[in-house]
Amino acid sequence: MLVSLLANAQKSWTLQQCIDTTLANNRNVKQKVLARKVSETNYLQSKQNLLPNLNASAGEYFNFGRSLGADNVYKSINSSQTSFGISSNITLFDGLKMKYSIDARKADLNASEADLKKMQSDLVMSVSTAFLQVLLNKELLQIAIDQQSLTQTKIEQRKNLVASGKMAEGEIYDLLAQQAKEDMNKIKAEQSLNYSLLDLSQILELSTSDNFDVVLPADLLNSQLTLLDPNAVYNGALIHRPEIKSAEFRLQSNETNVKIAKSNYYPTLSLGAQIGSRYYNLSGIPNEVFGKQLTNNLSSSLGFNLNIPIFNKFEVKNSVSNAMVQVQSSKIDLENTKIELRKSIQQAYQNALGAKARWDAAVKSEVASREAYRFVNQKYENGRATVYELYQAKSNLTQVLSEQTQAKYEYVFRIKILEWLK
Repeated sequence: MLVSLLANAQKSWTLQQCIDTTLANNRNVKQKVLARKVSETNYLQSKQNLLPNLNASAGEYFNFGRSLGADNVYKSINSSQTSFGISSNITLFDGLKMKYSIDARKADLNASEADLKKMQSDLVMSVSTAFLQVLLNKELLQIAIDQQSLTQTKIEQRKNLVASGKMAEGEIYDLLAQQAKEDMNKIKAEQSLNYSLLDLSQILELSTSDNFDVVLPADLLNSQLTLLDPNAVYNGALIHRPEIKSAEFRLQSNETNVKIAKSNYYPTLSLGAQIGSRYYNLSGIPNEVFGKQLTNNLSSSLGFNLNIPIFNKFEVKNSVSNAMVQVQSSKIDLENTKIELRKSIQQAYQNALGAKARWDAAVKSEVASREAYRFVNQKYENGRATVYELYQAKSNLTQVLSEQTQAKYEYVFRIKILEWLK
């Protein structure tokens, strides 16, 4: 409820608030939490299987014709019997099956926990990506607004010249056409921003995207952005990444399942004890009272049971074979996970290098484009350049600014991916 209230009342969101809200609202995360609880219960049950059981029983039996009495003699009479009993049984040795089951369920629990962390990590990256896209579109919109403002200033200047009779009215039409194009560019930038805000709000699973906005993190584009070495990132990822942990725990669980299957080759030994009594009611014959019969007929037993497997239609052998196949499959899954992780790191590193190179080039190009625009603008003010030349210089500057912004945010995004994968 608190998250919902904050979502409706808040207008500008920080990245951390977006992440926290997504982790709280996402239904897939909630499903993973429930799956982890099931694994916790299975692990707890595997440990509780070491305990002895205790069961109580009661029965009422009716015999017609010949009946067995308390003296263990059959008589040709109708009778009824009431029995009560308590029994307990504990496994003393089962080939260490229960011990291995505990280990396997513990590995399953750890794998479930790693799956939850992996999903949360993916959501964090998804939110961060959408958040950066919003920031990029906001900056592109600001560029469009700035360019539109420059053109509007030119138009106002030309209108004043036309009004004073220093310039023909026809010379202002090219600027108006340019303004129309820039109005269209602004509308497109606004639509892109609105779509990115909608996408982010949907990831957050907000009920509405009205009044939804984000704020620029203070340290997002600082000078301390460092491009990490891909080998160092990969070595760290092998230790810390949840998808690696999950694959390793599932391999561990399947290796333990092989031991569980092999334990069926061994005999099992159990200890059992029970205590009970009976009440007999024979028709036509005087019967002792209920309490006295229960006392007199009280009996107890204690015994061991040894079960030695000799031939089980190859079920144990085939079970071991299937368990070993699962181990091989888990090893392949682990290797595939490592390969995909290395690919992701290498691609993020190369993309970061490319984005950094484009950013540096765009920064240099911005200086040249601004100087070119300044020079053409001066010529235009002095009547030595046409509106088309001015528009072309301004268009080139706008393109460079857009490319610089996109390269800048892509570089930040790739840096964050490398930090996230480490």
